[in-house]
Amino acid sequence: MIDNEIRCQVAIVGAGPAGLILAHMLHLQGIDTVVVERQSESHVRARIRAGVVEQTTVDLLTEIGLADRLHREALVHDGFYIRFDRTTHHLDFHRHLGRHAFVYGQTELVADLIDARRATARPLYFDADDVSLGEIDTDHPTVEFTHDGSRTRIAADFVAGCDGFHGVCRQVVDPTAIRVMDRSYPFAWLGILARTTPVTDEGMYCAHPDGLSVHSMRGPELTRQYLQVPADTDLADWSDERIWTELRRRSAADDHPELETGEIIERSLAPLRSVVTDPMQQGSLFLLGDAAHIVPPTGAKGLNLAVSDACVLSHALGTWYALADRSALDAYSATALPRIWQAQAFSWNLTTTLHRLGEGEFDWQLRRARLQRWTSSADEERALGEVYLGLPFPTSWQPELVSA
Repeated sequence: MIDNEIRCQVAIVGAGPAGLILAHMLHLQGIDTVVVERQSESHVRARIRAGVVEQTTVDLLTEIGLADRLHREALVHDGFYIRFDRTTHHLDFHRHLGRHAFVYGQTELVADLIDARRATARPLYFDADDVSLGEIDTDHPTVEFTHDGSRTRIAADFVAGCDGFHGVCRQVVDPTAIRVMDRSYPFAWLGILARTTPVTDEGMYCAHPDGLSVHSMRGPELTRQYLQVPADTDLADWSDERIWTELRRRSAADDHPELETGEIIERSLAPLRSVVTDPMQQGSLFLLGDAAHIVPPTGAKGLNLAVSDACVLSHALGTWYALADRSALDAYSATALPRIWQAQAFSWNLTTTLHRLGEGEFDWQLRRARLQRWTSSADEERALGEVYLGLPFPTSWQPELVSA
């Protein structure tokens, strides 16, 4: 039984970066949205995700008025470090491109986005149970959910599926109408958040014959660090002492002090995989972010791709409501996918170079050869930096369309 009926132009399922940024861009264009999230607000605000934000993403957030705190608090980086053969190299992308990467935890960005949504006084439902979609192949799709014991139905023109890889939106897409291209890796990242001083002033990848370690900062006395481990690793088998011993061994260098250890306040285990869904739409449903694609954490592209998707769909919806022109909506997948594949290629390049993939010396020497090119060739450095700092979004954000 339906207790409440809501009418809006765009129903957005998922209150992560993709959903909330899309909602804000549509709000600025005068397009009415309702955002529905199955998790609690406290859970969403606390989710730990990537913390590297591309210059392209920061430029967009600045333009739409969502980057004030980011500019005050983010760490501004020129590139990152690579360590191998006990030697540390700095890849300075800024000197080639005049742009930066910004270290700003996704928890902080999501907090900013939730606050911005609240300020618009537009609907944002957390703790939405039993979310379901209907009639997505028509021009009157619906989203139903239960909140505070009442069943609500949203009648919309379009639905934006921003609820992740395991969300309901991805599940309702006709599997015979899409291609799902994927690759799973035989390893995972064991991650820790620790009260320690960062080993370098920017993030660092340590390529070791026995596997990757990653060292990134979250502040002057807080670090996030990772170890490559087998995909079937049991987190319970890794004591604090074992984690620090392995991080120190893989990051050992002749040109820097030994890695500092400290209190581990959080730990996690993340499998690595690559997934691309084509097309990213069906009827009136459009998939964004992890609902449409997954990238390995190497290179930190997931958040930035979600923002790119939101930019493309915002432009397409703005064109529809201002000009009654559906061509940009119909081309949503074709417009978004080339940038997604560029990010996948970048992540694949970093993942296969920095991780241990085989058991033999031949594999390690091939990886060393590629690392030596990255750290000795200005052309290679610039090419990496172009993608790391953020390729242009496929479409520009055009709020003026609403009054066209």
